[in-house]
Amino acid sequence: MSSYFTDLAQQYIDGKWRPGTGSWDIITVNPYNGEKLASITIATVDEVDEAYRAAARAQKQWAATSPYARRTVFENVLRLVEEREPEISAILVDEAGGTLGKAAFELHLAKEFLRESIQLTLRPEGRILPSPIDGKENRVYREPVGVVGVISPFNVPFLLSLKSVAPALALGNGVVLKPHQNTPVAGGTVIAKLFEDAGLPPGLLNVVVTDIAEIGDAFLEHPIPRVISFTGSDRVGRHVATVAASHFKRSVIELGGNSAFVVLDDADLDYAVDAAVFSRFVHQGQVCMAANRILVDRSVADEFTEKFVAKTKTLKAGDPRDPQTIIGPLINSSQAEAVSSVVTQAIAAGANALLHGTTTENVVEPSVLAGLPTDSPLLRQEVFGPVVFLNTFDGEDEAVRLVNDTPYGLSGAVHTADVERGVAFARQIVTGMFHVNDSTVHDEPIVPFGGEKNSGVGRLNGEMTVEAFTTTKWISVQHGRSGFPF
Repeated sequence: MSSYFTDLAQQYIDGKWRPGTGSWDIITVNPYNGEKLASITIATVDEVDEAYRAAARAQKQWAATSPYARRTVFENVLRLVEEREPEISAILVDEAGGTLGKAAFELHLAKEFLRESIQLTLRPEGRILPSPIDGKENRVYREPVGVVGVISPFNVPFLLSLKSVAPALALGNGVVLKPHQNTPVAGGTVIAKLFEDAGLPPGLLNVVVTDIAEIGDAFLEHPIPRVISFTGSDRVGRHVATVAASHFKRSVIELGGNSAFVVLDDADLDYAVDAAVFSRFVHQGQVCMAANRILVDRSVADEFTEKFVAKTKTLKAGDPRDPQTIIGPLINSSQAEAVSSVVTQAIAAGANALLHGTTTENVVEPSVLAGLPTDSPLLRQEVFGPVVFLNTFDGEDEAVRLVNDTPYGLSGAVHTADVERGVAFARQIVTGMFHVNDSTVHDEPIVPFGGEKNSGVGRLNGEMTVEAFTTTKWISVQHGRSGFPF
């Protein structure tokens, strides 16, 4: 395993593996035991420029390549992921702190998105539209945007890098990827290695491992990329969207959430408990779709709460390499401290700690906090860790109001014996996604994924991905002579 972190601890620019030329190194460590995994000398502004220019040069030939030939590359990548799954899983566990179960879940979805990318190579279609002018033919071509800049997060690094990188390439674009500093291998260079070994032409995919302290906004402001795909916090996302817009670039912004898991009075409580525990505690709560808030109808609150707390107590926290571990470490000490501080603040604000987990270095055990006043700011923010707020409501109208009382709108779930009641409830929520009788955490390759309000702008997956990473060009042809007014 150490050889992966040694071999891939470099920049990948214009088809070459090379060190950065910055004056300092990004050190990536195992968040569970503090073991140093890799040291990568950062890329400078000049290297970001080289990466974008390499992508632009390579993209022209790539776009002219038969989609059937492009498709072969993605078939090869999928085969390599399947062959190297144990190694990639170990990288995800060691660098991102995910459990073995989370790594398996992430790799399963990654393979599904690769299968969709194989199909995307053949998806774009042109159109011929009628004209009111005699003899005129209106052709609408769908073409690649050119080069896409991708900025990916630390929490689900392999999948969330791949779900922008692979479709952008499949649709004929070049890509420059900047993975998160905490996961430069899992979210960056391992993907470059897979595509290199799969036969992707050099220069089309570049990975720059760097930091804004070194490059500022150069990644966003560079004149070559026409689309920026960003996944991360709403604070950074607001800046990314602002800079991109100021340079007339399109952006796809996937941000955080403050999802609610709603239990109506007719829900199957045992099933709802299982779904709620998964919704909150998958990957230690470091998932944008995770259920920060659990809202339960008062008539069933006591029974649900008892069962929910009991199941949460069974979740083993500790070493993510242990197959029995459900709660692994948070990504770093600052995240662990921030999550522990939320628990302290909530209790001080009047919450009742039904379960108060301890913190040991970066491992934060689950906390279940009930009865926090509904006007508390803590109920409106995203908590990226294993802490959940449990509140009651009286009737659906109050539930709808509470669910919508947040600046976010990414995901959510409602449980009820009446599916159509659940759908009617879901349609009242201002959110990009909502699930009836399931968890809040879902992503599927052909279903539009994205949020409302502070949870982002734009959608990915399926046809939405085609819209995101291509553009249209109108070419008209006049058969015969046209008339002019002068």
